Formats: sequence, structure tokens, C-alpha cells
Amino acid sequence: MQLLAPAKINLALHVTGQRPDGYHLIDTLVTFANFGDRLQFQPGEGLNLTLSGEEAAGLETGSENLVLKAASLLRDHLGSPELGATIHLQKNLPTASGIGGGSADAAATLIGLCNLWELDLDLPALQKLALPLGADIPMCLAGQSARVSGIGEVIEPIDLPPLALVLVNPRIAVSTPLVFSTLDQKNNPPLPDSGTPWLDHLPDLRNDLQPAALQLAPIIGDCLKSLEGFDACRLARMSGSGATCFGLFETADEAQSAAAELRRRHPDWWVADTKTIG
Repeated sequence: MQLLAPAKINLALHVTGQRPDGYHLIDTLVTFANFGDRLQFQPGEGLNLTLSGEEAAGLETGSENLVLKAASLLRDHLGSPELGATIHLQKNLPTASGIGGGSADAAATLIGLCNLWELDLDLPALQKLALPLGADIPMCLAGQSARVSGIGEVIEPIDLPPLALVLVNPRIAVSTPLVFSTLDQKNNPPLPDSGTPWLDHLPDLRNDLQPAALQLAPIIGDCLKSLEGFDACRLARMSGSGATCFGLFETADEAQSAAAELRRRHPDWWVADTKTIG
């Protein structure tokens, strides 16, 4: 059995506060690409992880990997230590890149093991179980365009058309905790409440983490300028805590052409053209 762990794109991300326990409050628009990591699940003794893919270098296959953390969390929740699986992760997304690679992998692991082990756990139960493991995992479990608030547990599906995107990462890992700690302001206005389509709002929205990430990794600005340099690019913005940036294009052909040009100009960058699942 094979599952896609799609890249998560924060079209906008407003930081609206911080709880006493340290968790940050967010209000974000997320969507998911039809491109990402891939995971395969087979019966096995114990919990084992193997890796492949161009972005697998440097990843560990031990207990600290989010895939195995999610698998162990599920098995412990069930109280069934005899359950086992062999999981193979094809890593196509850069690590620590703001597009939910590890969280999407963990979400796909929970879904895949529920199928493999023939478990009867619904989506809300999985989301509640996974939240302590990572605030992005519940939205990745839902896997659909949504407005997400709280610390990531309040998920409101929204309608978005498929979007043509170019994703660019300068191969700089950015620490999410460090980005949050660098924020000058943590009590910002939330997303607007309006009956108009969200795409009409996007130019007026923001990613509150972008200035802090730019301070830590100025090369993110080069990625944004490169995307903005294409006439067909409607919007360029950083996703999540970075360093991946996205460019929103009118058509898939224009996105593909821009991605090819960026690969030519910056062979050391990670570049992907994709469409969202809507």
C-alpha cells in the first residue's frame, strides 16, 4: 500500500497570540499540493523504517524520525505492542522547509497504519491523538484546503480552485522555534471574516513569520524576488516558517516554464512546479 504525503502550503499565516504554555496561536489558510513524499506500508515485525529519494540524505531511521514517532504513538494508544510494520519513505520534499514534510509524513503514517492494521479510528480521533506530536499534523490528516486556527486544531474546510504553483527552496534549513522566537509582534490581527472568495483576499494577507525568517536567512528574499520577476506570477510568499517560497501562477504551463527557468538560473535550489488539490 502506498500513500502520498502532500506538501502543505500556507497561502497566508497570521500569528495572533501565544498561550501560557508557549504554543503560538495562528490563523492560516492552507492548501495541499498533488506532489510530496511517498510512503509504503507492509506487515512486519516491530516498527522499521527505510528511506530513499533525493531529499533523504541526513535523515535518520531511528525513533526520533516523525514517521516512527507517529507509528509508536498509535501503537501505544492501542496498547498493542505486538503490532508491527515495515515503512518505506521516499523523501521528495526538503526537510525543515515550511511545507509540512515531516508532519505530512506522520499524518500519512497514521492513515496507512490504520489501513494496514484494520483499525476503526475516525479522523477526529486521529487528529486529537496526533496534535501533541505536531501542530501541523491534524491539518495534514485532513488533507484539504482549510482555514486553521488555535494552535492548529481548529480546522474549517474552505473552497479553493486548483492553483498552479512553483515551490522554491534555497536549501537552507530554518528552525521553526527560532523563527517564532525572533518575532517582534505575536499579537497580530487574524484573517478577515468575509463572504468573498479567499483568492480575492490573498494579496492583502500576509505571513507574519516571513520577516523573522528573512532576518535569519536573507536568501529567502532572493527566492521571492526570483518568483516576482515572472510576469505571470500573481503572488509570491513564504510558506510556513520557511525557507520554501511559493509563486502563484495563472496556468500550469506558465508555472512549468517558470520552474524550468529557475532551475537553469539556480541549479543549487530545490524547485518544483505543481498544482494544488483544491
